[in-house]
Amino acid sequence: MPTSRRNFLISSVLLAPVRRLTAAAAPNMRFPTGARERLAVASWSFREHLDTAENRAQKTHGNLMALKDFPAMVAQRYNIHNVEILGQHMPSTSPAYLKELRAAVQRAGSHVVDLPAGGDASLYDPDQKKRAAAVEDGKKWIDVASALDCPSVRLNISGAKGVKPDVALTAEGLGAIAQYGASKNVVVNLENDDPEVEDAFFIVKVIDRVNSPWLRALPDFCNSMLKGDEKFNYDAVTAMFQRAYNIAHLKDSEVDNGKVYRVDLARTFAIAKASGFKGYYSAEFEGEGDAYAGVAKLIDAGLKYLS
Repeated sequence: MPTSRRNFLISSVLLAPVRRLTAAAAPNMRFPTGARERLAVASWSFREHLDTAENRAQKTHGNLMALKDFPAMVAQRYNIHNVEILGQHMPSTSPAYLKELRAAVQRAGSHVVDLPAGGDASLYDPDQKKRAAAVEDGKKWIDVASALDCPSVRLNISGAKGVKPDVALTAEGLGAIAQYGASKNVVVNLENDDPEVEDAFFIVKVIDRVNSPWLRALPDFCNSMLKGDEKFNYDAVTAMFQRAYNIAHLKDSEVDNGKVYRVDLARTFAIAKASGFKGYYSAEFEGEGDAYAGVAKLIDAGLKYLS
């Protein structure tokens, strides 16, 4: 074998593992800097308007929107080209449907910037088989995100009946999921969503224990207001933004059991800025009134505070 060829092959073998390690060492997203380009719209905002089995059964609206039409609607109505699509809004996760959905996103000139999803199995269930099922479910949604050319998933942490949230077991499962995400170049995000099983400070402990750049926080502006007072909420949001990477939920209010909770958007955006957050803000309407008008209001606020 000629010396030059032999040296080339030896160098290739030695360098290949280094290249793989470097590629998966940490996510390296290039975020836009313009205010409008940093905004996204969540399909969750239009949950009552989408053509889902639940809405068809309840017949809540006469004209329901197919999920494949959602990116185009957002682009045309709001001039926003980033969308966040809830996994449970998908009628299918088959390769054929995901190909169709990805094509619809591309036709709208848009991008899926996050995929919130998750199943019922708990990562801290005492039953090891159920914990394993939760890990496999997380990996499934990472595959779905990859098929949609989406850079991240937001996985929910499901509770286990009669069991308190467990940091060690949750971190064990999420460590495996984050490692799989790294292999697919997909970030795994955790949201301060359910105030009982996804408390912001529980999430912070899990993220810190896993200590992976592929496991990050997704700060929701208002969810932590449901559990505590204003100080608790802003402390929670601050802790979440300190561990956030690519996505946050822009929300000005939320209705829970008939009570309306509101947040100070200027204060929350200031917290995000102080943390150095460079990612996307996904408008997630949860408040009173019409979703279309509510999302427009959130977009206007985002443009104001990001400009």
